[in-house]
Amino acid sequence: MWGTISNLVQALPAETAHKIAVTSLRAGLAPVPNRVVLPVTCSGLSFDNPLGLAAGFDKNAECYDGAFRLGFGAVEVGTITPQPQPGNPRPRVFRLPDDEAVINRYGFNSKGMGYAASQLAPRKQDGRAPGILGVNIGANKLSRDKTQDYYSTAKRLAEFADYLTVNLSSPNTPGLRDLQHEEALVRTLDAVFQGCKEARVSLPVFVKLAPDLSDAELCRTLDWASARGVDGFVLTNTTISRPQHLKSAAKDQAGGLSGAPLTHKSLSMLACAARHLEHVGLSEMALVGVGGIANGTQAYARILAGADLIQLYTSLSLKGPYIAHHVLTGLHACLKADGLTSLAKAKGQIKTADAAEAHAEYVLKIASAQRAGS
Repeated sequence: MWGTISNLVQALPAETAHKIAVTSLRAGLAPVPNRVVLPVTCSGLSFDNPLGLAAGFDKNAECYDGAFRLGFGAVEVGTITPQPQPGNPRPRVFRLPDDEAVINRYGFNSKGMGYAASQLAPRKQDGRAPGILGVNIGANKLSRDKTQDYYSTAKRLAEFADYLTVNLSSPNTPGLRDLQHEEALVRTLDAVFQGCKEARVSLPVFVKLAPDLSDAELCRTLDWASARGVDGFVLTNTTISRPQHLKSAAKDQAGGLSGAPLTHKSLSMLACAARHLEHVGLSEMALVGVGGIANGTQAYARILAGADLIQLYTSLSLKGPYIAHHVLTGLHACLKADGLTSLAKAKGQIKTADAAEAHAEYVLKIASAQRAGS
């Protein structure tokens, strides 16, 4: 039944389908797959499994309980801005079905931090903790002081979060990506920590980076952010690049590209980050792999390359509500076929993206053979 409903929703415009999905999850109208438990500890937080729902789906913290029921070990709400803003004009979301991808230029459409706080307050009051909740914070498009925006959202929302993600990498807010570089990065992160301090909250803070940084730019940004006391990095956001092999009619739309075309690019950036952090003695930094993850093999490649956690969003919109279960089941099968008993034993065992992908594919063949013989 849920497959049929998912197919019907796919026939609707992308933003309409997104709104229906959020409304349905908020109302509890979604399947509840068997939960896959793959425990992992990261930045002092204990996750039932490493798979999170990435920011961008539950923009206003309206359906996180429903998202947890789909099997995610974590849900990251947002991006949330201080003041409400409508985002960019419609249409602003485009499916690329022939490429298993999406282009969006939402532009941080947000009901603002006050509304998000009202949605998150019941979770704190009731002591409900079905999983780890992250809050992704950003700046208003027309703000004259984006650093102040990050201070404001951190101060207002930190009390409701298990961790904060500082989004400096959306391609759809003018000037935002400039905050990934030294002076602006330092000011912004200091503002976030000051906001948390004034809220009297201590929690992990991650930084979400763009996949369009060069390796050298990435390493410099990792060093600057690490020196300010962040706990880890979310790699990566959507890309403004357009691979030549894209086939879908909407391939030239402006905005951030996500989904399958981002898979290798995001994995490569994560592997580079893991190598650099190990080289400079910061291997304890958390790495969250996101971008083009749609199956257990791709998830396993991120773990092998150095990720502690993984996230997805586009594959949920394209493949339907069972995607978390499928990814986690496949990840568990890969781990078992590799003779490993925990994700910690797999983390960072392979240093390059190509080798991680090749090994994950090899392990998938072993897992498939084991299933066929059982």
